[in-house]
Amino acid sequence: MAKPSFLPPFMFGLLFAIFGVILSAKYSSITVDQSALLALKSHITHDPHIFLTTNWSTSTSVCSWIGVTCGSKHYRVTALNLSSMDLTGTISSQLGNLSFLAWLDIHQNSFQGSLPIELTNLRRMKYLEFGNNSFNGEIPSWFGCFTELQGLYLYLNNFIGVIPSTLGNLSKLEMLGLGWNQISGRIPNSLFKCKELKFLSLFNNSLEGSIPTEIGNLTLLETLSLSDNYFKGEIPSVIGNLTSLVII
Repeated sequence: MAKPSFLPPFMFGLLFAIFGVILSAKYSSITVDQSALLALKSHITHDPHIFLTTNWSTSTSVCSWIGVTCGSKHYRVTALNLSSMDLTGTISSQLGNLSFLAWLDIHQNSFQGSLPIELTNLRRMKYLEFGNNSFNGEIPSWFGCFTELQGLYLYLNNFIGVIPSTLGNLSKLEMLGLGWNQISGRIPNSLFKCKELKFLSLFNNSLEGSIPTEIGNLTLLETLSLSDNYFKGEIPSVIGNLTSLVII
């Protein structure tokens, strides 16, 4: 007769323990996101409008911070938009700890230096907007690991070297903006594996050689910008097959 009275308290204790574990995991996860964002804040050397200085505070929820969006399901940071804030600084390697981040927009600031390889941890990433900053070095080949990426913008920076052939791994890529850099070499044929591309801008670089005939594979392309480079030879006739093209 004692066993039935033992079961309800046992189940209650088990459920309480499970609930506690879930709460603890949720709290610790958002704490990881908070630490990652505070590390980024510490890398900001100039915040003229004091957006982050006054708003990114541990006294308020991360999800209420300016530029931060959290998902309703997991309560994790899913988007970060710091565009046009006139910020100066570098990108913290801890930004790679935002494991739910899918949208990162920091265009039109004065971020500089190279991009940390820890960003490869952001496997959910769909949109990267780094345009109009002062990043330098080569375009990282590890961009090719972002298999969910749909938009990549690196225009108006100081990138050098060649276009990584690994960008051909981005089968879902729709928008690629690499204009206004110091990129050299040829356009890699692998780039034309990105058959979802609708926007391709490589203008104002130091690209050379001929325009690959494989460009005819980009049947969804709407905008193509190749001006101010050192291309030579004939314009491939296959460009006439790009029936979706609006701007060239």
